[in-house]
Amino acid sequence: MDSLIKKTALLSGLLLISLVSFPQCEIQNRVSATGSMVYFMEPVNFYWTSSKSLNGCISTDKESYFLELFPIPFPEKPAGNDLKDNLELKLSGGKTCTLEHFDSRYIRKDTVFKLVYLIENKDLELLTNFEVTEARINMNGDEGIRAYVFKLHKAALMEQLNCFLKEAEEEKKK
Repeated sequence: MDSLIKKTALLSGLLLISLVSFPQCEIQNRVSATGSMVYFMEPVNFYWTSSKSLNGCISTDKESYFLELFPIPFPEKPAGNDLKDNLELKLSGGKTCTLEHFDSRYIRKDTVFKLVYLIENKDLELLTNFEVTEARINMNGDEGIRAYVFKLHKAALMEQLNCFLKEAEEEKKK
């Protein structure tokens, strides 16, 4: 009887580890303001303190890939619309990557601020093979560069991007 309990506990533990190690790709979609379909994953928390936080996710229109970031605190309207600098990402292994600014917008009745950066094809290999360890956003004004050292979910962007690329490859095979 003890042997059966031990085997069941071991099997349950291995199953739990496998589910945590290989997160499922839960791709969601929404219609953008332009009427096109945008596919995205649930934003994850990369950095959090009592004074600031950073959430984000990968999104795509099935032609290009984007990094959406939600910094808190964010500038009051309309100052956030002036944030147009590129994003510098530090990656594991000492690599760096610069993403081009694509859009800045207030959403949900101006209670959320979103920065969108284009992931160019040349950056796909880096972002699919290395974890993000830091994001540097120029917040302009007195604050200047705001550095978010990723404390949580360093591999999330890599995993999300790989999910999208895997799905795109599977669609091509059909």
